[in-house]
Amino acid sequence: GKIACGIADDMLTTTAMAFNRSIIFAPAMNTNMFDNVIVQDNIERLKKYGHEIIEPASGRLACGDVGRGKMPDEETLMWYIFKNIARDKDLSGKRIIVTAGGTKEAIDPVRFITNHSTGKMGFSIAKMAMLRGADVTLIAGNTTARPPMFIKTVNVVSAGDMFEAVKDNYDNCDIVIKAAAVADYRPSSVADEKLKKGDFSDMSINLERTTDILKYLGDNKKNQFLCGFSMETSNLVDNSKDKLLKKNLDMIVANNLKDLGAGFGTDTNKVTIITKENNKELDIMSKDLVADEILNEILAQISK
Repeated sequence: GKIACGIADDMLTTTAMAFNRSIIFAPAMNTNMFDNVIVQDNIERLKKYGHEIIEPASGRLACGDVGRGKMPDEETLMWYIFKNIARDKDLSGKRIIVTAGGTKEAIDPVRFITNHSTGKMGFSIAKMAMLRGADVTLIAGNTTARPPMFIKTVNVVSAGDMFEAVKDNYDNCDIVIKAAAVADYRPSSVADEKLKKGDFSDMSINLERTTDILKYLGDNKKNQFLCGFSMETSNLVDNSKDKLLKKNLDMIVANNLKDLGAGFGTDTNKVTIITKENNKELDIMSKDLVADEILNEILAQISK
């Protein structure tokens, strides 16, 4: 309240008045105090001055009441700090779509076809892009990773769902980084009831191709920068370069599942960043650092 009204009569408020940048406020108090119209007016005034307000959590308060007004947990507070000061905002103003995780293609109400993707690489890209100031939309399939804060997350299940979500957001984005492991095939028909093994001595499932999302994006590209991912077990660069050219991509990130520390489920990755002009092979490093290198290369390509 003092800061909102310009009152500086102690060390904290004097320091706040002398500070010429945005301040993050985390109000915590009794629910009735927080909902008081004067407090809410002061919060709105602080927002108008460019300061940031962390919404309080709900739960048991120090006074014994239960309601809104609880101090957010330490991790939430730290992420607000990270978002503001951890990185230079060299992606500020950029709207980025990141896809992550695997897709599930239903066989019946119980079974489905999927892959080993955990979504960690895509989530790292989304997180680092957010820290660097981008407006990030994360389109996430089947994952075990925890979505980063401060991004828009669209949860999908199947390859068809992911295609529709990407298409819906495509026209309003600047960069697409497609790190998801999308199924190439799905069952051509889905059983309404669980298939009983006793009904079959052997079973075969007819498959049909899913929509090639990257090819669609390449065919309909306007000014967007397209970055795909490629997982190979042989001829890494040649196969990935072929994919880049066929699908009209600007860049592709390739890794070999046989490399130690690369691929699904790990906290590290070892990739080669491929453009039409050159290949950049990275040493094994954390997926956060790989994400940073990918974003660095995209910025370098865009600035050419």
